[in-house]
Amino acid sequence: MAIALLGFQTTIAAPLTLTGIGVHSGREVSITFQPAEAGTGVLFLRQHDDGSTSEYRAVSAHVGNTDLCTVLGTNPARSIATIEHVMAAIYALGLDNLIVEVDGAEMPIMDGSSEVFIDAIEQVGITNLGVKRRYIRVIKPVRIESGASWSEFLPYDGTRFEVEIDFDSQLIGRQKWEGDLTAETFKNELSRARTFGFMRDVERLWAAGFALGSSLENSVVISDDDTVINVEGLRYEKDEFVRHKTLDAVGDLALAGAQFIGCYRSYRGGHKMNANALKALLSDPTAYEVVEAPSRSHQVRAREFVPVQVSEFAPWSA
Repeated sequence: MAIALLGFQTTIAAPLTLTGIGVHSGREVSITFQPAEAGTGVLFLRQHDDGSTSEYRAVSAHVGNTDLCTVLGTNPARSIATIEHVMAAIYALGLDNLIVEVDGAEMPIMDGSSEVFIDAIEQVGITNLGVKRRYIRVIKPVRIESGASWSEFLPYDGTRFEVEIDFDSQLIGRQKWEGDLTAETFKNELSRARTFGFMRDVERLWAAGFALGSSLENSVVISDDDTVINVEGLRYEKDEFVRHKTLDAVGDLALAGAQFIGCYRSYRGGHKMNANALKALLSDPTAYEVVEAPSRSHQVRAREFVPVQVSEFAPWSA
């Protein structure tokens, strides 16, 4: 299926601010999205108590820890954590240029999904900047493996995700989500899927200083008897779990620094596998090409994009 892709770069039409709790720190944090000019990319700015600022482009080269979430920066005192749900919303809505200001160490978890970010961005609107957007088009398979887990990029005429999980839990078990990614598909099928975890892991995470802000308001919690504790139950029948893993993958791959044309597949993946697969792709110049629309059309079919000089455009670098 050929997807019509945007031919021009975009940004938001007006600033917006959201406030919530950091899922790991448990502290209140505010983020402000600011419009940005064409060519800016997505830029994160962390404001510190001493008045200084840490600045990170949302690109693979700036990814640090990926154990429990995706982090920009390697210094915990100056890094920005849990960016994946925000980046998934930014990517799915086709935002190319944005400044994200944050006054804490991580993004607010909100309800554990991307829905709040999607709604907020749509309320202020998206502006077409009239400058051609460039894509990373996969032109040969790239695969990584780690034990029983694997992830791979394949050539595809559009943007597609095929994510499969396999948990030793009767409630979750083996689940798969696959589909071509569009703004509507993301909003309807993925955006409301929440982060999840097992009650048996909570005390271990608390002791390590993580999940201090986790609650039934922002996480699906699975009890020791393999049932969902949340009163509202699941939002997507039985497969909210794999839908959230797909949401995470969208956010993690947004750190390519440009949207990609291709298919991303994974089995028993996670933040680390997503990040390593993306690095494997970008480290092999024979595996992809940078392309743009051949005309001034607003939307163009993926097969119609034409290659451009990579030396002129490398947003995934530091």
